[in-house]
Amino acid sequence: MEQLLYLSALFDFYGALLTEKQQECLKMHLFEDFSLSEIGEELGISRQAVYDNIHRSEKAMESYEGKLGLVARYQRERAVLAGVCQSVQKLRTPKNSAAVDDVLARLVPLLGSSKDDGQAQEM
Repeated sequence: MEQLLYLSALFDFYGALLTEKQQECLKMHLFEDFSLSEIGEELGISRQAVYDNIHRSEKAMESYEGKLGLVARYQRERAVLAGVCQSVQKLRTPKNSAAVDDVLARLVPLLGSSKDDGQAQEM
């Protein structure tokens, strides 16, 4: 499951750099949960060609990540933002509650949807 999430993140950042066929194969594999056979039937290619295509796509995206590090940077930034949200929440007093809510309202959207988002919204 963790590998699937990682590949999805790689695809979000680097998918546009892949060929159209690679993009289609990965979309069906990652997001539509198609089997290799189903993807092959849909695209009119062999199951082995689908496997090779997906494997090459993964390697290409991993290579981009190794050079650019965008996914790792994004994940670090999200962790820092989640920590900031928690720290801001701890600063809440009866007198500054509105100001804390205002800051959190601006920070939480930057986190997107995740378990950290739910924690920040509770604050």
